[in-house]
Parts: sequence; C-alpha cells; structure tokens
Amino acid sequence: MTPDGSGKPLWRVIKVKLGLVIDLDTCVGCHACAVACKEWNDGSPVSRPLSDYQPFGAEPSGVWFNRVRHYEVGDYPASKTINFPMSCMHCADADCVTVCPTGASYKREDGIVLVDQDKCMGCNLCAWACPYGARELDRSSGTMKKCTLCVDRINDERLPEEERQPACVLACPTHARFFGDFDDPDSQVSRLTAERGGFGLLPELGFAPVNRYLPPREPKPLTGLEDARSLLERGLASLASPLIRR
Repeated sequence: MTPDGSGKPLWRVIKVKLGLVIDLDTCVGCHACAVACKEWNDGSPVSRPLSDYQPFGAEPSGVWFNRVRHYEVGDYPASKTINFPMSCMHCADADCVTVCPTGASYKREDGIVLVDQDKCMGCNLCAWACPYGARELDRSSGTMKKCTLCVDRINDERLPEEERQPACVLACPTHARFFGDFDDPDSQVSRLTAERGGFGLLPELGFAPVNRYLPPREPKPLTGLEDARSLLERGLASLASPLIRR
C-alpha cells in the first residue's frame, strides 16, 4: 500500500522525481565525476566507507558509485568515442526495492532510491535485479552500496543553494551533468530532455529509469578562424566549474 492509501504503484504517487541528465555530446570521459563521487561519499554518513581493495597492488579495485564506460562508434576516419557514465538510474518502478527481503532498499518521496546500511544483509538480490549494474557489494562492510545523489549535500541548508547538487555535477569540467526535478516541466533537466531528445536506458524493461542521456550531436565542420577561436573560448570558459566544498 502506498503512503496515500491509494494502492497505486509508488512512482505514480510521487510528485518529485530527482535525477540526472548526462550530455554524451560534451562528456570527455575524464572521470572527474567518478573521483568526486568517490571522495564525497567515502566521508558521507549515508554511505561511508567506500572500500578500496589493494589500491597500490597489481590489480587495484574498490567500490564506485559512478563508472565511466568508453565506446567507439562508426568506422575510421569518421569514428567517434562515446564516453558513457553509468550509475544508479533511480528508477520510478525500481525492482531492486521490490526484491529486497529486509526493506533495506527503499525509495524516498523525492524519488531517490537508497539503501539502509543498518538493514542490509548483503544478500545481493538487489544487484541481480538491477539491469544497469549500478549496485556494488562492499566486501569490507558486507553491505550493498550505490549512488545516493549526494542526499547529504542536496538537503544541506547550510550550503549555498547553487552548491546543493551532487558532487559529480559540481565537479564536471565540461558541464555535461545536470541535476533537478523531472516532475517539473520547467526545470532545466526537463527542458534539456525535451529539447535534445533525452532518453532513458532500457525502457522496454518497464522500470522507468529517471536519469536521462542527451545524444551526441552531429559534428559541424569549422568554416574559418573565427569559428575555431569561438570554440576555444567556449572550451576555456567551461573550465570555470564550481568548487566542491564540504
């Protein structure tokens, strides 16, 4: 039964849907989002620690909420590298929540999917249910870890409003990541999705992923020196990214 007693699926009752838009056209695969995520959440009271395994060994590994994949599309010389960041999609109808036997996986009223570390017993059912590979078992704590959309940042009223965003969004040097409410048609994430044809991953599975990806644009040939100068100036301006502060 849902909180309003209607018996409707939870995602049909929720009036706020917080999530990310990721622009595949401007993502350069620098991994700044992944590193900032790791740094912030390793000290977060919601999810810490994010364990590392043999960090200085021959095969270092560990728990990451955000991983960047790299794909080559097309044939040389017209090929293109697509950098594809992957994390929890905060699905509106999240199967990971449904299968959890202890209630550790749950969905907040703002749409964010979280794991209660005190209830999780590390059974891995949620990881098997997730088609995006977004959950990772922390071998040190024996519990499941995943993206939290930095709930301790976005709800921290001590921070300036412009800094109440996930660490990955603030760290991106090319401004390829955006955070907001998809239930608000006038929000930046909703407008970008509508204007650029944003898409969710594997919608045919019926989990209604909230996060959206903006497809790469077709490259336009430079026509002269002014175009090249303008492109360089925009690239330099994009480096003026807000600093992450605790």
